[in-house]
Amino acid sequence: MTQMQVSTLPTNPGELRDLMRKGEITSFTAGMAPGHVQANLVILPRDLAFDFLLFCQRNPKPCPVIEVLEAGQVHPVTSAPTADIRTDVPRYRIWRDGELTDEVETIEKYWSDDLVTFLLGCSFSFENALRDNGIDLPHWGTGENVAMFKTSVDTVPAGPFSGPMVVSMRWIPQDKVVRAVQSTSRFPAVHGAPVNIGDPSALGIADVSKPDFGRAWDPNPGDVPVFWACGVTPQAVAMASKPPLMITHAPGHMFVTDLRDVDLAVL
Repeated sequence: MTQMQVSTLPTNPGELRDLMRKGEITSFTAGMAPGHVQANLVILPRDLAFDFLLFCQRNPKPCPVIEVLEAGQVHPVTSAPTADIRTDVPRYRIWRDGELTDEVETIEKYWSDDLVTFLLGCSFSFENALRDNGIDLPHWGTGENVAMFKTSVDTVPAGPFSGPMVVSMRWIPQDKVVRAVQSTSRFPAVHGAPVNIGDPSALGIADVSKPDFGRAWDPNPGDVPVFWACGVTPQAVAMASKPPLMITHAPGHMFVTDLRDVDLAVL
């Protein structure tokens, strides 16, 4: 989807989700519904849900919980009550025993009443604050994604869940790094402040031009790589922990909620 096409999309989250439900939007969601919270998606069988909730509690930077739906529930009652979690994400991934087995536009055929849905904060939600502070984001509104990397930083295990933290990276001008930290730290529910600034090797990242997820962007002179914890972490955890079934969003294809970014900001 081109920047022009993104700019002509409705900005109302419900109208966007309706287009996703119809299969008319299947692209990355960066820049869509500016000012509204976007969320990562994790769906697991009920017998794994408590352990995963504990995993999120122990790893709040990469896995900040926005909402948990009861087993079998498909409507997120607090974040988007008119939505259907089975159809209103542009693209889903199906993981079985740690292997990616399918990527689909609807999960209706995979749905069962024992599945529990987790909506986790996404860094796309604080990008509006970065732009309001004069920080350009080349991917914004282009239908493209940010760069994401599996790191050498281990998450804190819980039950069967363990694995590496994933981070997203954005090039930030040196003179605006402090402003980037200040503006994103106000949003702990969507990953908050960066976890690393300037040295990829501190996270075990050998080459920032070769992301594990998303795409690389070229820096401008004087830009610094800045890394935030990322909600794709559960997908790396799925690869490492091998649950019998995990359903997630495809990286960058987020669930758009009715919540406003400002509602999650702290002073």
